[in-house]
Amino acid sequence: QVQLVESGGGLVQAGGSLRLSCGASVSLFSVYAMAWYRQAPGKQRELVATISNSGNTNYAESVKGRFTISRDNAKSTVYLQMNSLKADDTAVYYCNARRILTYANLDYWGQGTQVTVSS
Repeated sequence: QVQLVESGGGLVQAGGSLRLSCGASVSLFSVYAMAWYRQAPGKQRELVATISNSGNTNYAESVKGRFTISRDNAKSTVYLQMNSLKADDTAVYYCNARRILTYANLDYWGQGTQVTVSS
């Protein structure tokens, strides 16, 4: 069983920065692909950024150039550095761990951390 615990959310003014962290209690953290999702009130959960087990990253168009995802396998932690925050970034941010298997994927989720950007 994988447990994910997010931290680092909070209230910030537009233009400010936050860094989210997601600690994983799991062996072999390095084999998991990690991602950050977010869900704003009344909207569907959307993918924000991904980082593969080899370190390749991808971003939603809306956050490219502003957000950076990274991982520290020694600490079993994934980060999301968020700069130049906008009011539209307000959402609950969720950490996701995915184990890619031959015939299926195993997905695990954190409880979420609230990010509120005031304009």
